[in-house]
Amino acid sequence: MDSMKKAFASKLLKIKAIKLQPNNPFTWASGWKSPFYCDNRKTLSFPELRNYVKLEIIHAIHEHFPEAEAVAGVATGAIAQGALVADALNLPFVYVRSKPKDHGLTNLIEGELQPGAKVVVIEDLISTGGSSLKAVEALRANGSEVIGMVASYTYGFPVAKEAFENANVKLVTLTDYEHVVAEAQETGYIAESDIELLNEWRKDPANWMK
Repeated sequence: MDSMKKAFASKLLKIKAIKLQPNNPFTWASGWKSPFYCDNRKTLSFPELRNYVKLEIIHAIHEHFPEAEAVAGVATGAIAQGALVADALNLPFVYVRSKPKDHGLTNLIEGELQPGAKVVVIEDLISTGGSSLKAVEALRANGSEVIGMVASYTYGFPVAKEAFENANVKLVTLTDYEHVVAEAQETGYIAESDIELLNEWRKDPANWMK
């Protein structure tokens, strides 16, 4: 197990950013039903943890994307953390909406980037990868060079992995499904029967409970 991913998984569990509801499943934006929900936005309410996430994202950028010239956050979950990271790195920041505003300048990208700027995208969570890669498409269409993405968490679905590969986007994450579930079991946050259910769901999340 990766020590950093294990540590962050532990921190998410401590603030109850991980929720398990097998009998009352969540409905994701994709329409999928899920017994599992990860809400990384809760980290913003805990100053020490908020700073930890910021620093780990910065470390990931330095290690994997040192050529970054700008930071873009995916709305809405990654706007705040993306701005914190950009401020610490003293780089320009923009955020990408899920769709253009229906008034004013009808912007899809809020902020300004130099043509051809090398951009690293910040995301809070990756499920299917659809909304994250739409942001990448928008940035590329705007003339930016997306050099990669750093996300706080990924479920690691094959559909997302394939989508990122097809889009030629390198993805780096602070933690993932395997580390969260392992840590949750180790600390008694979930039972053995919960793991069986979660693994069944993860095999085919699009058709779970249908």
